[in-house]
Amino acid sequence: MEHPDYPLDLSAEDVRGLYRDLVIVRRIDVEAVALARQGELGLWTPLLGQEAAQIGSGRAASANDMVFPTYREHGVAWCREVEPLKLLGMFRGINHGGWDPKEHGFHLYTVVIGSQTLHATGYAMGIQRDGVLGTPSAGATIAYFGDGATSQGDVNESFVFASVFNAPIVFFCQNNQWAISEPLERQSRIPLYKRAQGFGFPGVRVDGNDVFACLAVTRKALENARTGQGPTLVEAYTYRMGAHTTTDDPTRYRLKAEEEAWKLKDPIERVKAYLVRGDMADAGFFERVEAEAKQITKELREACLALPDPGPLSMFDNVYAGEHPLMTEEQEQFAAYLASLEEESK
Repeated sequence: MEHPDYPLDLSAEDVRGLYRDLVIVRRIDVEAVALARQGELGLWTPLLGQEAAQIGSGRAASANDMVFPTYREHGVAWCREVEPLKLLGMFRGINHGGWDPKEHGFHLYTVVIGSQTLHATGYAMGIQRDGVLGTPSAGATIAYFGDGATSQGDVNESFVFASVFNAPIVFFCQNNQWAISEPLERQSRIPLYKRAQGFGFPGVRVDGNDVFACLAVTRKALENARTGQGPTLVEAYTYRMGAHTTTDDPTRYRLKAEEEAWKLKDPIERVKAYLVRGDMADAGFFERVEAEAKQITKELREACLALPDPGPLSMFDNVYAGEHPLMTEEQEQFAAYLASLEEESK
């Protein structure tokens, strides 16, 4: 049922497009996990279960908006037309992002927990000072982070600045219940969206497994930001079905029954059921989407395997703008160590 405060007018074609996004993004994620397990990626951060939160919010952003992700927003990257291979290249260790943030309106991934919220707030204050709010060219920022990041000082500081300066920003918290191995109750005694009240701006909780709700709420929050109404905190209540990263084992800290309960709320199956009930898609449509997703990931795997292995000494590249004595010394020591291994192998 449509919420009166968050109207959403979607055609059958729009709904089919969202379903396609969800299926393809999940398939890319599953393929990337497999590549990491096979040693082709150094690491991967799965998004399994969070597709609706990412696709819904990602499709809500306009071309003039700037997105500030963490390290798991593969679905949002898809919405911003960032080539998936560039994500894999980063986790393979051969690039530092690989895409132009300005071109895609999508900033580089941020591993330092919560720091991107300050970057996003500063960018939003810049938009405000450009004097374009309320005009057709107005943009806003949207900053993504998880429930664990709400305990970080950077996030709370960004709330302060965004509030007092009425900055055009949406804080999008994907509450997936687990901050690595720490459950939500170790992060907050109240629902996370209510924290916004203490900083003086609105907060709203949305079903993070409902792509329509995430789209409607984020679209409204971004529109409010663009028209000078200030920040909003959106808490997308969802669940991380997979591991925190491919180096994590979630069976050590959570119950299988919990995962099974959330499987019943699968975001893709919900949209599929909606399409079927509304007679908006037939079996042929679902087969075509599956075939397209399979072909995309087949080509992605082949392209990933064709990427070069990063050279061991490349870790020293671009650390500093110029030469640095300590860095040079460390690089020489490591080069000598590598050379010694080659001598031993002869």
